[in-house]
Amino acid sequence: MPKGYFAPVLHSHLPFVKHPGFEYFLEEHWLFEAIDETYIPLLMGFKELEEKGVNFKITISMTPPLCEMLADDYLRGKYHRHLERMIELCEKEVERTKDDAYFRDISKFYLERFSTIKSFFEGFLNYDVLNGYRHFSENGKMEIITCGATHGFLPLMSSNKKAVEVQIELAVSTHKKHFGKEPNGIWLPECAYYEGLDEILNKNGIKFFFMDSHGLVYAKPTPKFGVFSPIYTPNGVAAFGRDPDSSKQVWSSKEGYPGDVNYRDFYRDIGYDLDFDYIEPYICPDGTRVFTGLKYYRVTSASDHKEVYNRQNALARVKEHAANFHFNREKQAEYLSEFMDRPPLIVSPYDAELFGHWWFEGPDFLMSLFEEMDRHGVVQAITPMEYMAMYDTNQVAEPNPSSWGDRGYYDVWINSSNDWIYRHLHFMADKMTEFADTYHNLKDQATIRLLNQMARELLLAQSSDWAFLMTTKTAVEYSTKRTREHISNFVKMLDMMEENSIDEKFLSELEHKNSIFQGLDFRIYAS
Repeated sequence: MPKGYFAPVLHSHLPFVKHPGFEYFLEEHWLFEAIDETYIPLLMGFKELEEKGVNFKITISMTPPLCEMLADDYLRGKYHRHLERMIELCEKEVERTKDDAYFRDISKFYLERFSTIKSFFEGFLNYDVLNGYRHFSENGKMEIITCGATHGFLPLMSSNKKAVEVQIELAVSTHKKHFGKEPNGIWLPECAYYEGLDEILNKNGIKFFFMDSHGLVYAKPTPKFGVFSPIYTPNGVAAFGRDPDSSKQVWSSKEGYPGDVNYRDFYRDIGYDLDFDYIEPYICPDGTRVFTGLKYYRVTSASDHKEVYNRQNALARVKEHAANFHFNREKQAEYLSEFMDRPPLIVSPYDAELFGHWWFEGPDFLMSLFEEMDRHGVVQAITPMEYMAMYDTNQVAEPNPSSWGDRGYYDVWINSSNDWIYRHLHFMADKMTEFADTYHNLKDQATIRLLNQMARELLLAQSSDWAFLMTTKTAVEYSTKRTREHISNFVKMLDMMEENSIDEKFLSELEHKNSIFQGLDFRIYAS
């Protein structure tokens, strides 16, 4: 019997971005970066562990927008062309640096890396990243969970209960579409919980979800074991709380491992460093410099001075940090087990993009950690469902409304920078419920298409990403434009409904561009 269990949770999400007609679109590049730096490196690492016979267990949320993008033939083809461009750039870099003692090795490293990623994508994944997740789900190493249909911030949608129900119901059906089975668990968008949400989760077959620490610690009554064992909500759904100590060791760039001087620096990229004429074919067509993914420097220090990245030194530090993290979890489990009637569960949730995108060595760290745990056996990796199967008697309590955003509650998603959004979202949700009730027996296919697209525009407008980006003042122009665009599309189609005149060209263009949830039926909003 191990002293404790460790449940790593990675939240994989990007907002739905698709811009047909543009060979290069900056915001589509978010997806390609995530595949290059996070999704495929993680899957390659898991495949290597599997081949070595190393036991590992991990829970990964795959949000419906991300799944829809990864499954989209247009975006998959565009990603493949992106890989070909990256290899072309790497080959040019190897030639450019062949006589440069400082950068010769690192440019060769990137050429080998992107060549390996391309081979893995074409071979094991068969041009579909989701195939990798399906593989590890089917062999029992990975628990894949869902999220809100478009990552909508559920507490701020709850004035229309049906809007929340659709986010959950559509998430479950989309998960089944991509993975062949309904999800056991859900990553609540932004870990945001409000009282009564568990009723909707239970209705849709969701057995567990995750909260930030204070959401569980401040539950009523107070959980006896804090965040180290789940509670059951009044409606019988298990809530798991984040362990702050293990989380901070990994995600904090100041106090955690990612800030180590040997690790790759995130911000120094050849897209900004090299001569414009040389790098122009690999940045935005309008000449805007962007990250290419080729970063040649290590963190070095807090100053602007940076030294060349040494991959071998970085991997050596990875092993040291994985051993340190494992040692700390052993001591934590040994201490906690003295006060509990079961081995403690240490839940460590992170944004998946931390591993690889923000912290380049993150996937290597995670694989080294699993090897440490498999070798020692004192703390074992586990999934929430496995833990509940062993310890199915848990305290019943009402979780505290909360999120994992800055300051822990809702104000990241509703403040003076973004509060204008919600009157539109509420109006649109109310209209969809009204139409779903009124036209429940509708037969006219053109009008059905129109109403289905109105539902898509509402769902895309509800994405919490847009409000978040407005608050953080990153990609403000794009996030504001996207929100207004979906609202405007909805209103135009509303006018078509009222005038009984459908603009076929406009509708077809929207169906092609905003093509999420192809099987969506607007009657899902019926009350």
